[in-house]
Amino acid sequence: MFAIVRTGGKQYRVAPGDKIVVEKLAGAAGDTITLDDVLLAGNGGDLQSTDGLAVEAEIIAQAKGEKVIVFKKRRRHNYRRKNGHRQQHTILRITAVGGERAAQGTAQAAAAPETQQDDAASTSPAGEAAPAKKPRAKKAAAGTADAPQPAAPLKTEGQESVAVDAPAPDAVADKTA
Repeated sequence: MFAIVRTGGKQYRVAPGDKIVVEKLAGAAGDTITLDDVLLAGNGGDLQSTDGLAVEAEIIAQAKGEKVIVFKKRRRHNYRRKNGHRQQHTILRITAVGGERAAQGTAQAAAAPETQQDDAASTSPAGEAAPAKKPRAKKAAAGTADAPQPAAPLKTEGQESVAVDAPAPDAVADKTA
């Protein structure tokens, strides 16, 4: 069975077992709430009456949305305003639509074989855990001590290259004194 409910100014199509993110609702994680504003309900292709129909949900968490940057600018007037905003959300798990509850046992049973398959893939045929992969060796940097370094910079004059020797520090001191 499914229903379309309105909360926080938005409409959501929900069925038992679904998780939805809605505008902030009062309550703590683990609390059960009832969504009374049911707009449409049905089972498959058949529509049902919504008189007295309610959707029960469990609050999973109270969270914040992604940060939105609000930037205002008026060119040539030296006017800039920057503001950020994070919307408050409530994450809900739909437990029942009308009187129909979510089949929790089937969801847990379906999840269990997946974990067993993952465990089987990570073990060797003998039953012990597979060894972890070795990290790759990093390539040597280009400027290491193994690479040859030029003794002095070269100064070119015409066709020939001449090595320029740096003056000795005491020679510089003699010229200044």
